[in-house]
Amino acid sequence: MRDTVVLAIKKATGFGESLLEAPEIEVHGDYSTNVAMVLAKSQAKDPRDLAGELVDKLKRDQELLKIVAKIEMDGPGFINFWLSQEALLENLREVNEKKESYGSSEVGKDKNVVVEYSSPNIAKRFGVGHLRSTVIGQALYNLYRFLGYKVVGDNHTGDWGTQFGTLLYQIDSKRLDAAKLTIDELEDLYVKFNSEAKNDEKLWDEARAYFKKLESGDAKIRDIWKSLVSISQKEFDRIYELLGVKIDNSYGESFYEDEVPNVVEEVRSKGLSKKSEGAEIIEFNNMPPAMLIKSDGTSTYFTRDLATIKFRKGEWEPELIIYEVGSDQTLHFRQVFQTAKLLGWDDKIHYEHVAHGLIRFPHGKMSTRRGETVNLEDVLEEAIARAKGIIDKSETGRGLTSSEKEKVAKSVGIGAVKYFDLTHHPSSDIIFDWEKIFVLEGNSAPYLQYSVARTNSVLQKSGKSTQKIGELKTDKLNSEELSVLRTLPRFSDVIVDSAKNYSPNLLTNYLFDLAQKYNNFYNQHRIIGGENEEMRIALTAGVGVVLKNGLGILGIETPEKM
Repeated sequence: MRDTVVLAIKKATGFGESLLEAPEIEVHGDYSTNVAMVLAKSQAKDPRDLAGELVDKLKRDQELLKIVAKIEMDGPGFINFWLSQEALLENLREVNEKKESYGSSEVGKDKNVVVEYSSPNIAKRFGVGHLRSTVIGQALYNLYRFLGYKVVGDNHTGDWGTQFGTLLYQIDSKRLDAAKLTIDELEDLYVKFNSEAKNDEKLWDEARAYFKKLESGDAKIRDIWKSLVSISQKEFDRIYELLGVKIDNSYGESFYEDEVPNVVEEVRSKGLSKKSEGAEIIEFNNMPPAMLIKSDGTSTYFTRDLATIKFRKGEWEPELIIYEVGSDQTLHFRQVFQTAKLLGWDDKIHYEHVAHGLIRFPHGKMSTRRGETVNLEDVLEEAIARAKGIIDKSETGRGLTSSEKEKVAKSVGIGAVKYFDLTHHPSSDIIFDWEKIFVLEGNSAPYLQYSVARTNSVLQKSGKSTQKIGELKTDKLNSEELSVLRTLPRFSDVIVDSAKNYSPNLLTNYLFDLAQKYNNFYNQHRIIGGENEEMRIALTAGVGVVLKNGLGILGIETPEKM
């Protein structure tokens, strides 16, 4: 519906931008535009006068009038639109007919997107700090896929670099059997090295030397490294299964080893690098230089990211590459993107760093190097245990078997942790708060999942079809019904906005708003056996469809009962 309003505004103004939004307050309509205020200055007119002229034009647009019942000027020059009840009911029909495909589109048809996300370092436990990249990245992947894009997910694991030289040194010098080490033991070795290196800086020379051996192809060192990768991947796969996350590819930094010399040669051939104190760097006008090759001849994280772009360009031909990586890498990606531009690699590709903030606990930032990381698995197990308590008290969970309760508890617990993360803008820091994660009357996954379970219960009890809304008289709709009906069409708009702004939190806000309005309606009006029963059943079904679709995009399951 938004597209129809946007087209009408463009026809009336000749202005290329839509400038259309959904007002936060319902009395201002379903859509509002400030286009008159934007154009008034260039046309030397009073914004209200121009808005009045545009309203007259818009009221003569026959296509617009098929879905809009009222158009009014407001305030200093806003133009507000109210959708007709006929259009709202037609949308409800569409929701119940399309079901899981409702809200999807083909705007991304024949366009490729690469999303890099999760990307943990090998030889370390999957800490809660990895959660943000994993769940935000998966949500972005799902959003773009729902919009018809061909999306490639890439888990760019950190399996290369000097930091692995520390482990290779520890394992080789202590003559340990790498294949028999656990992920906990590997992390302990890493922490111990960093502790000892504080008093002996020369240990870092050993680490750099071991990485040089690895990059040079030393057979013994390569075998140790392969064991570390294998142990780590098994751990990652176990956690991803618990999270319900499946990433298309897992190309570690090492995968691009053969591409690095080609990238370095291309950089040199275009005169972009220079020698500096034995190393090779690239200088920029507006930021510090980036190191292309270290003084010992080994590659850097920066060089390997350039090699990664070169591979992705040739393999997937993307229009967009999204990097869901922490905000501490902001300078790094600015350097990478600027170098890609200097190399001429940005003519058909947009690069976007979605920089997420930190997850903090009351005692502050977590650090693997200090050995204070919070194990993600421990957090998830605690969440599942808390979810069991909710299910035991739930009226819609009565009659569930023990095995069913276990399954639902997992969906609710894991969903609660994911959703809590996604309610925050990616760039913000998060204070981990169990009370907010499981709040049952607020913006939480359990509240939304319970709302879905409620719609399922109503539909099961009714035993009636949801396809009879064409028989209804629109003048019988009350304010609570209209509030829900007016919210449903915004779903497809929010999907587009969430993807365009790389902000899944826009979707969480919408879903919470819809659930609140439905529960308000549910608490005030009888559905089965009440007035407008067929429409109310259809409305209940439609809300269930949209909540399920939205939570599915966020990677959150919706149990039938809870």
